[in-house]
Amino acid sequence: MQSGQINRTLRSDFPRAALRWMQRRWQHLTRWPPLGAVRFGNLRRITPISGQFGLDRGKAIDRYYIETFLSRYIDDIRGCVLEIGDDRYTQKFGAGRVTRSDVLHLQPGNSKATLVGDLADAGHISAGSFDSIILTQTLQFIYDVRAAVNHLHRILKPGGRLLATLPGISQISRYDMDRWGDFWRFTSLSARRLFEENFSAEDVTVHAYGNVFAAIAFLEGLALEELKPEELDHSDRDYELLIAVRAVKAGRTS
Repeated sequence: MQSGQINRTLRSDFPRAALRWMQRRWQHLTRWPPLGAVRFGNLRRITPISGQFGLDRGKAIDRYYIETFLSRYIDDIRGCVLEIGDDRYTQKFGAGRVTRSDVLHLQPGNSKATLVGDLADAGHISAGSFDSIILTQTLQFIYDVRAAVNHLHRILKPGGRLLATLPGISQISRYDMDRWGDFWRFTSLSARRLFEENFSAEDVTVHAYGNVFAAIAFLEGLALEELKPEELDHSDRDYELLIAVRAVKAGRTS
């Protein structure tokens, strides 16, 4: 008997209510896990396990992707290097290639800062000052991101490299929100469009990191140490936890 005949027989021999029940039951059984059978365990809660990005439990998950990206372009970190807030990654990835290290901070009082000011209003920094700029998880705190990227391009030397990371799927940073603001989340496409306003398209490389499980774990505030490498390294383009951009200024390095 053909499937069409079977369907017609079912429709004629069974009451409609019974047929609808059978259809719903079939759909229920063919889903996996079955509807209503998902076990949430410790995640069945309306508050996160940690509201501090997991830093009170270990290392933040997004740092894994940031360091994966910086490791990939480690040779770009050389010469005169600018980093934001502190010089942790200049020190970690610069090895013996860094000749001068500068740190930019928004407000006075940071003992590690050699430059103070708003990256969106950075006219006090001379054009062509840096061979490399490390900009990790910063642009989301700057409302005028276009002005900030324009200044980043301006203060790079010809041939200079910008290594930037941006949040995709992320909680609000309450510390920053209450002080200077937490404005943006990005996608690989919005990041590309933003940087290509100043850098040539062929000089912009965009990477996206993350998957649904890593994103859930990050939002819950689990620590990096609580995930397996294969859970971190699987990439799903529909769940971009972190966006990373390498942008090269046209011209030759001096």
